[in-house]
Amino acid sequence: MGVVYEGWDERLERVVAIKTLHGASESAEGRSRLWREARSLARASHPHVCQVFDVLEEGELLVLVLELLEGQSLSGRLAGGAVLPSEAVAIERQILQALVALHALGIVHRDLKPSNVFLTQHGVKLLDFGLARTVSAAPEADAATALTVPGTVVGTPQYMSPEQARGQVAGPGADIFAAGCIFYEMLTGKRAFEGASAVDILHAVLHYNPPPLSGSRAVEALDQVIRCAMSKRPENRYPSAREMLEAIDAVPYSSATAATPQVRTVMRLIALPFRILKKDEESDFLAYSLPDAISNSLAGLDSLIVRSSAVAARFEGPQDPKRLAVEADVDAFLTGSVMHVGDRIRLTCQLVEAPSGAVIWSDAASSLMQDLFKIQDELSERIVHSIMLPLSEREQRNFRRDVPASAMAYEYYLRANQIAVNRTLDNIRIARDLYRECLQEDPNYAPAWARLGRVYGFLDKFGGGAGDVQNLTDDAFQRAFALNPDLALAHNLYTAIECDQGHAPEAMVRLLTRARVRRNDADLFAGLVQACRYCGELQASIAAHERARHLDPGIVTSVAHTYFLLGEYQRTIDDYGITGAFYLDCAALAVLGDNHTALSTIRQRDSAGTPTGAVRAIMRSLRAYLEGDIEGCLHATEIDMALARKTPESLYYLARQLARINQPEKAVSVLFEVIEGGFLCGSALMRDPWLESVRSSPRFSDLRRLAEQRHHDAHNAFLAADGPHVLGISTE
Repeated sequence: MGVVYEGWDERLERVVAIKTLHGASESAEGRSRLWREARSLARASHPHVCQVFDVLEEGELLVLVLELLEGQSLSGRLAGGAVLPSEAVAIERQILQALVALHALGIVHRDLKPSNVFLTQHGVKLLDFGLARTVSAAPEADAATALTVPGTVVGTPQYMSPEQARGQVAGPGADIFAAGCIFYEMLTGKRAFEGASAVDILHAVLHYNPPPLSGSRAVEALDQVIRCAMSKRPENRYPSAREMLEAIDAVPYSSATAATPQVRTVMRLIALPFRILKKDEESDFLAYSLPDAISNSLAGLDSLIVRSSAVAARFEGPQDPKRLAVEADVDAFLTGSVMHVGDRIRLTCQLVEAPSGAVIWSDAASSLMQDLFKIQDELSERIVHSIMLPLSEREQRNFRRDVPASAMAYEYYLRANQIAVNRTLDNIRIARDLYRECLQEDPNYAPAWARLGRVYGFLDKFGGGAGDVQNLTDDAFQRAFALNPDLALAHNLYTAIECDQGHAPEAMVRLLTRARVRRNDADLFAGLVQACRYCGELQASIAAHERARHLDPGIVTSVAHTYFLLGEYQRTIDDYGITGAFYLDCAALAVLGDNHTALSTIRQRDSAGTPTGAVRAIMRSLRAYLEGDIEGCLHATEIDMALARKTPESLYYLARQLARINQPEKAVSVLFEVIEGGFLCGSALMRDPWLESVRSSPRFSDLRRLAEQRHHDAHNAFLAADGPHVLGISTE
């Protein structure tokens, strides 16, 4: 809207900058903006805000006299690519220091962007306050300083906050959002929000989350700062620029790390169910099993975050790339079609960018059914090539490591995977037999051993398996690890089984060791949520959940149980509602005194008849208590105790219900079993209000002592595995 000249101040004999309006901009609104800029700059005397010297008005001519800055704009600097992390942090800190001062004066910039950030020898200077507004406690004062009528969009689309994009009043949170966008662009060299038009950009601002950043622990911590700043809702952002500045200052950024440009974006990808063009019992299973196999093949790559098949199943059929980018939180998706003709399979695939819809890569292939595993392997390799993923030596070794020896083995494997999606006891038994058939064909196929171990574990826990099922479970996983020690599938599936078998410290250490290098495996961190909780490391459990949810906002973790142990019952209810719900939210409601809602909810779920095993036992016991049937609660608890012993955490919930119906000695005996079984619930022993009766038991001090000793050992293992650093938590 204007032009800036270099000028000479004859009175003070100094070089200055003279800002004028273009002829077309010399309207009442244009002049108002120039006056607004002058007044804002005059009020903001700060080393990181451009200084105003004078306003000159002669007839229709209006100019600002400003300090002349030597250097370049941040947009000019970014034209050469990403900024070194150390430089990016320094620039961002100075931007925030300026915002702290501006917001303290009630000034909101509203158009913060790289072209309005000037880099000089002496540091950053913020420019162009033409859209600035004054925020006050009085609404009429705000209205008096507003540039536009409500509903009008002002700002630059790529850096505009969602509330600005909706035409709403922009407060200090809008500047914090823009500061997050600028920080992201400095670290990556790419804008956080892009599109072919302003409408597309604003849609991305409103709904899309840019790819996460990786490269080091410090980069991950800075990414968390950026995510908070760029939250869609203002109340979820930092309450002030000062708090964002403090969050950046808290990141342990060593000079050695800062000097090396390690930042990279991590692509998020989902393989959607393939369309079956011609229904055929011989090939219909490929609709889900083939993209699932591709997903598992790609899941071992650190530069990719691959959404699970359970998430992909929600997006069957043709998809709008914009919707998919938002709802699946991805940057690209694989889609395809399958047709069985004679003895051949015809496969057409496309890798599509989201939200733009641009086709990254497409291909068609035709092969015999017996060559399917080769096709899957080739598709995975082409995807990696098309998006130019850098593979480490470890990834190159492992990428094509797990290839079945025969087509028949692969078909058994794919069919078993598809059947096991719906986890009924009958389906799991069928899947078990198919995995066995697969391994008879190829006893060296590690993924099949891992999945067989999982179904054995399910049958042991919910199917009343014979005594040797646990040994079969362990043997299957050990066979998988022996064939491929780095198989992500095996590591992630084994965690829950290890915890229930009393080996949570081993599971925790194993996953922490992997998490040092496997930073973008959401399932790995979801496993750490459970392993850390079993070990009594509750803050670590929450940190693992936050990392898992950061990588995959739709991932299901068991963090609600962690909140329950911490006594955060409302958070338990809020998070448990995200997952498949059975009893835990009802238990939390009961602690909070809402027995009516708890009882009606648990009755509804119990009547559906879906829970089995220990879950069913807890529900029966809790329902009887809520109905006032104390004898029924005791009876249900004692009858179902054998089922719960398969899972020490489930046994804990039965113990607290025994304590609630005034059976303290029985509860203490069960709690001894819980802790000896590997669920270290020591902190809850003093916190859980339903355990009040056991605290007067003569054996309670021995119980606490046992819990503390077991936690001491587990905590030492956590520290030895560098858990605080891996999960980014304080050791204090």
